[in-house]
Amino acid sequence: MSPTPSPSSSSVTTNQSSSNSTPTLPPINPASAATSSSCDMFNLYHLWISLLFASTKDLVAASASADKLVKEESRTTLLLPSENRTGTTAVIQQHRASPSCPALNPKLNYRPVVGILSHPGDGASGRLNNDSNASYIAASYVKFVESAGARVIPLIYNEPLDVLEEKLSLVNGVLFTGGWAKNGLYYDRVATVFQKVLEKNDAGDHFPLVAICLGFELLTMIISKDKNILEQFSAGDQASTLQFMENIKLQGTVFQRFPPDLLKKLSTDCLVMQNHHYGISPETFRKNSDLCNFFEILTTSEDEDNKVYVSTVKAHHYPITAFQWHPEKNAFEWGLSRIPHSEDAIQVTQYVANFFISEVRKSLNRPPTRKVLDNLIYNFTPTYCGRAGRGYDEVYIFARPSMRECSSVKCKY
Repeated sequence: MSPTPSPSSSSVTTNQSSSNSTPTLPPINPASAATSSSCDMFNLYHLWISLLFASTKDLVAASASADKLVKEESRTTLLLPSENRTGTTAVIQQHRASPSCPALNPKLNYRPVVGILSHPGDGASGRLNNDSNASYIAASYVKFVESAGARVIPLIYNEPLDVLEEKLSLVNGVLFTGGWAKNGLYYDRVATVFQKVLEKNDAGDHFPLVAICLGFELLTMIISKDKNILEQFSAGDQASTLQFMENIKLQGTVFQRFPPDLLKKLSTDCLVMQNHHYGISPETFRKNSDLCNFFEILTTSEDEDNKVYVSTVKAHHYPITAFQWHPEKNAFEWGLSRIPHSEDAIQVTQYVANFFISEVRKSLNRPPTRKVLDNLIYNFTPTYCGRAGRGYDEVYIFARPSMRECSSVKCKY
């Protein structure tokens, strides 16, 4: 006799035998269903929280990695002004606005010209030209002026005075160079040009003057009215520092645009070139009321014997600055062994040149273009003299005044 199948077995058998019928789910107990649903929801919530936590960790890690990458790239990648780095992507921002080209200041002269007074001789002790009428301008002074955006007209010291004065009417400022001549016609010409500079300023034109080395010494003699005021110093072929006077105001001086770190280095590093055997001590300077009334001492320096001399002065009421040192040599002369050529030293040259020409641009003088072109130093050819390994590298020599006819002024030089 066959055993009687249990109800559960019968149900299963029945369902299996009805292969073409829709499967029937077993009956659900409401209490157990509620419990199962709660468990599933809890498991789902727990899974969601785990996934969210894992995703957050991944995002944080990815962000940190991206920031690190940006920092590393920023050390080696320079972006153009039109680029903006977001995360690891450099996005080029299109400038829809037209470029800004502000109008030029009508009060400034953007085609300035500087007159440089020539010095007796050929600049090479007669090796290049021993004509007694010869005079020269070291090319370093010309390059110094040109580097800041101006052109040069040579003021030949021994040409007729009316010619010299007419050339002064073509320029916006003057530079006195270094050298050795302290008397005779050259001294007189320096005094004449200096007086013209004062007159132009008194008449309302901003007409600057820069005097370097010998130029400094000659102004000291002229203003003090004492041709014997200079003292001897041992500062030939010497790089030195500049020591700033206490409580001076740099605004309005040649040092006003120097960055703070370079100003500091001027007092600690040998960034300026000295090449002179005469000068004036602060004590002697202060004893002369004419010098004190005209000039303010900005810096001093020490020679090789630790004797202190005045190294930079600025006029109280005129755009006149005088240097006992040579700002032009750092960038443009190579014949002396101690000329500093470091990056900081070159910046000193450029900042001084920029200051000078920024003052020259303020001049109101607008001479005829044709006359300026006919008298520019480009009408002359510099002579290379650096093979000797000493002195200047290049000079402009002006010899035999009767050899060349000027088309702009009635003169021969």
